[in-house]
Amino acid sequence: MGSIFNDFFAQRDNNSKGEIIYTNDSPKETATQKLRAEISGRVQGVGFRFSTKQAADELGVKGIVRNEADGTVYVEATSDKKHLDQFIELLRKGPSPAAVVEKVVVTYDEKIEEKSNFSQVN
Repeated sequence: MGSIFNDFFAQRDNNSKGEIIYTNDSPKETATQKLRAEISGRVQGVGFRFSTKQAADELGVKGIVRNEADGTVYVEATSDKKHLDQFIELLRKGPSPAAVVEKVVVTYDEKIEEKSNFSQVN
């Protein structure tokens, strides 16, 4: 990935307890895939949205990230399969050093509106 996150992830336990749950299969025939993800754990007040945006920008992923009232973080993302897979893994590990991700629930959804960049909302 060649980013500021390389050193951090090299030192961090790669066997994060964060679990990825896919609610459906990724589309096989599309160049650009779209997904939404709900991340739970200690993900608010720890720089999760900021570091998620940085990671998305580095990978060329477009979409949004926002805090939800229930303490989770919501993400919409569009990109090619390779970069979305890398992005999902970053979400699982917690792009912020202070985050503790328990679960990432991923749903592929072709109805998600494509964005021109990746932004933090709220």
